[in-house]
Amino acid sequence: MIIVIQCADRIGLVAAISGLLSQKAFNIISMQEHVDKSEQLFFMRIEVDRTDGTPELEQGLREILPEGAIIKINPDAEKKIIVLVTKEYHCLADILVRNYFKTLGASVQCVIGNHNTLQDICRRFDIPFIYIPFAGDNHGFEESLLDCISGYEYEYLVLAKFMRILSAGFVGRFDKKIINIHHSFLPAFAGASPYRQAHERGVKLIGATAHYVTDQLDEGPIIAQQIIPASHSHTVQDMVKAGKEIETAVLAKALKLVFDDRVFVYKNRTVVLE
Repeated sequence: MIIVIQCADRIGLVAAISGLLSQKAFNIISMQEHVDKSEQLFFMRIEVDRTDGTPELEQGLREILPEGAIIKINPDAEKKIIVLVTKEYHCLADILVRNYFKTLGASVQCVIGNHNTLQDICRRFDIPFIYIPFAGDNHGFEESLLDCISGYEYEYLVLAKFMRILSAGFVGRFDKKIINIHHSFLPAFAGASPYRQAHERGVKLIGATAHYVTDQLDEGPIIAQQIIPASHSHTVQDMVKAGKEIETAVLAKALKLVFDDRVFVYKNRTVVLE
């Protein structure tokens, strides 16, 4: 079972939490903590060996933690996700393979595409694919998305190269529940054609960024980033090919961190306890 805590910092929190767990006969398997001194915030992730006694444990934690503490106790590690796609296959294919071999840390409930290009690969993995074409009416398109999504249980929406901008109204329904992979090392080269922008600028690094989606385009809290070297000899096509590989790797890492309850969000920033 995973326990995550976010609260105001004060002396003795680690000792108090450890003591309570011992008192209630929970054995600690792993523990990570972090203090943001500038904000005076305390973050902790604990893995324990039991999945029972959750209500009593939460009540005990509330009694010893500062007022307003955020406590999440998750007895079921596996999350449920819905994946949104357009035409590019690389991120989706990686998710489907991990899902098939049960190494994703989540189960894919369905895939929704605004093109039907990736329908066949979903069929091969026995995952429902729902085709919702965009007919020029963004409001109608998002209403259709919501209708589809409402038919499934899920914790997160994953944008696996989903190439439509979601409205603030849509995103506002899913606070810190939408994860996107962006094809550049944010905040550089946001928006369309990042690799062409990077090539024209003569960059020496290619990057990718996975982040939570907010109503500010490509400016949500960053979960994971990675870079690889580039040189003057790289063409735009070389950058695109390398970019697809790094996008796949970064999204996979970000999803694992989120599904393992290692990511805390505050003030458009993240604390990641690895």
